Amino acid sequence: MYDTLTTSYTFSCPIHGEAHVRLSRFRRLEQLPGAQHPAVYRIEFDCGCGGDHAGLVTHDDLDWAPLGLQDETPFVNLMTSRAEPLGAELTDVAATRIKAGEWPWSFFCWPEERPLPVYPSAFKLLAPAASGDRVGLLVRCPACGKVSINLVSRAHVDVPFVNDREVGVLEHVFAGDASAAVEEFHAELWSGSFDARRLALE
Repeated sequence: MYDTLTTSYTFSCPIHGEAHVRLSRFRRLEQLPGAQHPAVYRIEFDCGCGGDHAGLVTHDDLDWAPLGLQDETPFVNLMTSRAEPLGAELTDVAATRIKAGEWPWSFFCWPEERPLPVYPSAFKLLAPAASGDRVGLLVRCPACGKVSINLVSRAHVDVPFVNDREVGVLEHVFAGDASAAVEEFHAELWSGSFDARRLALE
């Protein structure tokens, strides 16, 4: 489902048969009721065929697979000339960076006025900017439960541990229910009232 080397998910496409989609091309994420271990998310994504399609992603594929923790792809270790699983190497890299205070993904929580670590399962909506390489990102804060909109680069979403030094933050407190937040997201995303905030995590 997830390819660590290309940082993309594979979904079915009714036109091309298969679509390779990066996280920044997801448009909506919704946790389905029922199973919790692992939880299952229904996602809508912007396909290369020009249409929007739906797919299912488990919590593990959404939050952990991009870190390469379960990747069994072999690579040739030039020090030993042996084929070794990529997952062990990537796990060590991820653990080292997290211990050093770096997080795979982060966002700025407007109600709390601070940057926080987050995982993709907290993303609710994504929308491409009208121009440039930016993405509007609606995130539910794991600390306070409220939602905030950040304007970030595609790499900030697609590549773990690539965090923008500054992000655009919409100074707006959203309604608690999801449907109202979605409507406000679409209205506010292009309002131009973003304020740049530092995202460096302490």
